[in-house]
Amino acid sequence: MAPLRLLSFNIQVGIQTTRYRHYVTNGWKHVLPHMDRALNLRRIADVVSDYDVVALQEVDSGSLRSGYINQVEYVADRGQFPYWYAQLNRDLGPLAQHGNGVLTRIRPSNMEDHKLPGAIPGRGAIVLRLPYAGRTVLLVLLHLSLGDRSRKRQLDYVTRLIADEEHVIVMGDLNSSTTRLLLETPLAGTNLLPVEDVQPTYPAWRPHIALDHVLVSPTFRVDDYRVLDCTVSDHRPVAVSLSFR
Repeated sequence: MAPLRLLSFNIQVGIQTTRYRHYVTNGWKHVLPHMDRALNLRRIADVVSDYDVVALQEVDSGSLRSGYINQVEYVADRGQFPYWYAQLNRDLGPLAQHGNGVLTRIRPSNMEDHKLPGAIPGRGAIVLRLPYAGRTVLLVLLHLSLGDRSRKRQLDYVTRLIADEEHVIVMGDLNSSTTRLLLETPLAGTNLLPVEDVQPTYPAWRPHIALDHVLVSPTFRVDDYRVLDCTVSDHRPVAVSLSFR
């Protein structure tokens, strides 16, 4: 059986950031459309097209700033993913439709949209059940809050979602180190493990912090793990290939 190829990528609504000062000078791109975004979205689609399941964070579902393009649908179409879902977490009407997305070549047997708790509303998790190698895998794809207290509340929610599940993958922009996630949050009560030799993913132009992760049950073997040398967002994507032990 071929390994299950996974990718997690915070695409920053299609904005390329290559310096800290661009958060200021390009800040208007979070509100208004720009022709460079369309070109960058094509680059993103080409990066993710080699994988079976892709978790996207910071997507726009179709508003003024994205040129009314559902970015998840666009990337799915260009990457030829037959199944996709755009989760809307912050609805600012015509100004912004902010959320997460999932693309998959494997037809899910079930999919759920969960709104996560937090001091500021607007975080969510997409939960999929996927058939793989004769078993069912539970995937939780999410983007956690920056604040430690909210993150712990969100992970308490996730811990309850994955309780009693045998084959679990949690992946996304978790805004924390694996050490803190697995020792200082409710995930400490689970059997989830990080991939080996976790590498930094942020900022994309000079990574020194690991914020984007794939955590797995011990039933999985990590066949390959890498952070892609890719600077089309302010985060670098994380790619993992898994198979059952």
